Amino acid sequence: MNTGLINFENLIIANQGISPMTFDMVAQILTLGFAVMLAALFYFVLTIRTVAPQYRISSVLSVVVMVSAFLILFFQAQSWTQTFTFNFSTGLYELAPGAEAFSNGFRYLNWLIDVPMLLFQILFIVNITRERRAVLRNWFFFSGAMMIITGYIGQFYEAQADLTPFFIWGAISTAFFFHVLYLIFRVIQESRKTMSQRAGDNMQLIWYLFFVSWMLYPGAYLMPIFLNNEAGIVGRQLTYTVADIASKVIYGVMLTYVAQIRSEEEGFVSDMGVAKAAS
Repeated sequence: MNTGLINFENLIIANQGISPMTFDMVAQILTLGFAVMLAALFYFVLTIRTVAPQYRISSVLSVVVMVSAFLILFFQAQSWTQTFTFNFSTGLYELAPGAEAFSNGFRYLNWLIDVPMLLFQILFIVNITRERRAVLRNWFFFSGAMMIITGYIGQFYEAQADLTPFFIWGAISTAFFFHVLYLIFRVIQESRKTMSQRAGDNMQLIWYLFFVSWMLYPGAYLMPIFLNNEAGIVGRQLTYTVADIASKVIYGVMLTYVAQIRSEEEGFVSDMGVAKAAS
């Protein structure tokens, strides 16, 4: 088996198998992930008209993120259940004969689509010039995409005896990661100066959520180093899922709330989804 082409989940299961509890926990965690994205999709669709027109592009981007996350995470959950099979003689789950290896690549594909959208969203909630928005959009796209691509390359080396490429690509990804955090921090702190106290306080909460949820991703990337066992398998998928829900769903809901606050302050009235400008 070429350990340079598989992740540590497959390696552990190929070598020793996993218990039914571990298999079921991961399957349920993955199911929770795409189910939450589907539920959030309906929320963002139903709340688009509760904000003023100038803020609605942020909600539209949330819809795009939810559709992408639901579809791709659904296929990842299917990958998990189709890759492994229960061996009645050992009482463990093992690699199914002829099955393709389980891959976290589905998540990276999802992030490559979603991360730029998530970063663009906030630019439509704050007061910003068109030129400044274009500059930030380009940096968000470049640094966000490079963060995901380099991390994707690095995860192919997590099951090798020599982890040097794993750490090198992880370090490159982390550099872009901190650049994105810096840009988001600047956007939020600058935007608070032109917002009401109420909206500004919620923007600060968004920064706290953004920072904490995004810091979970490097931890999940390094999970094979700290927990190279069944607990690590569950821990990684749980960490990724919690981070995805926080950084996509809760983040989107909080941005919608700030947009609703700003819409209300600007005289916009929404009556059970039927929106009109206050006279």
